Amino acid sequence: MLSDVYFPRVNGVSTSIRTLRRDLDALECASLLVAPQYPEARDDEPGIARVRSRYLPLDPEDRMPVASELERAALALPGGFDLVHIHTPFVAHRVGLRLARRLGIPAVETCHTFFEEYFHHYAPFLPRALLRAFTRAISRAQCNAVDAVIAPSPQMARALRACGVQSEIRVIPTGVDMTGLSGGDGGRFRARHGISPGRPVALTVGRVAFEKNIDFLVAVLERLRVSVPDVLLVIAGEGQALKALRQRIADRGLADHVRFVGYLERTRELPDCYRSADAFVFASRTETQGLVLLEAMALGVPVVSTAVMGTKSILDGARGAVVVTEDAGQFASAVEQVLRNRDLRTSLGTQAAKHVAAHGSGAAMARRLLDLYRSTLRRTRAGESSRVLARP
Repeated sequence: MLSDVYFPRVNGVSTSIRTLRRDLDALECASLLVAPQYPEARDDEPGIARVRSRYLPLDPEDRMPVASELERAALALPGGFDLVHIHTPFVAHRVGLRLARRLGIPAVETCHTFFEEYFHHYAPFLPRALLRAFTRAISRAQCNAVDAVIAPSPQMARALRACGVQSEIRVIPTGVDMTGLSGGDGGRFRARHGISPGRPVALTVGRVAFEKNIDFLVAVLERLRVSVPDVLLVIAGEGQALKALRQRIADRGLADHVRFVGYLERTRELPDCYRSADAFVFASRTETQGLVLLEAMALGVPVVSTAVMGTKSILDGARGAVVVTEDAGQFASAVEQVLRNRDLRTSLGTQAAKHVAAHGSGAAMARRLLDLYRSTLRRTRAGESSRVLARP
């Protein structure tokens, strides 16, 4: 496996890779991951090779691995390889494809991110239609260069087909990783952060990035505080939009209604945080899956969310969630109902946990991925590679 990002960088891609590797290992499918080095000193997991990386001035949380070292590290790993699994579309894609061709083995790639609705946040000076056409062309070329593509949701698969992707596409979500993400003490979290036991708390978890649409949640909060004067929005995460978001909150006079708690340690602090909330709120337009929704629901936290792209596949038929449109008034009204009605919260929380249990475990998703690996290997060995660029 190759990726341009991994822990300690906290995001959905890192979580997905860790979950997949753990569950594949349980199925006796060994995996080795090549990922960037980060400045933070830490003990690493087994089976990971770290390579030198460069600072990214526009996104200081991320690092760009040095391509030559990424390839060298992959080739130096012990044992032979049957297949290359690429997780990100930057240096890892180029190196992974070159590595697969050099070794004569198939390459598959997971599309974790819906870049079509992503880049305009970081290049607003360029026409949005131009950026969309550019990202579609890149996605099409990259996906058609590999033997199979993994989409975390049916919505992402349809978007890839609309871009002109002809390679095989399999929908394989990432199962929720409940290792260490259980229990939780909401009272302990509230005490640690000076939040009174009876204060109504709405929570959102994830990167504080422009594409996560947290500005909309701030607009919801502005309406909500009128009907629920002591409401508190807890934002767990960090990111490049943090400074702008803090300023927006201050400008609207909402500083007393928002608590930033940064990234949280997964085995204790994060479950405590989830359990402290009366409602989990989410409005991202760019999720290919939305793992934080599954985590909140697994811990019995009622969800109020829009349903766009990957979040739609999670929330369709989920009786533990209130699905609303991206309308601040409607969203605020739904959150108010959950915050004010204890019986409703209890009912939604119970149903949410049941929905996740039925959604598909990480082990089930790993079995589906292993099936894709095997079918891709069979095709390649039979000389039936599906790479569009390799066809005559």
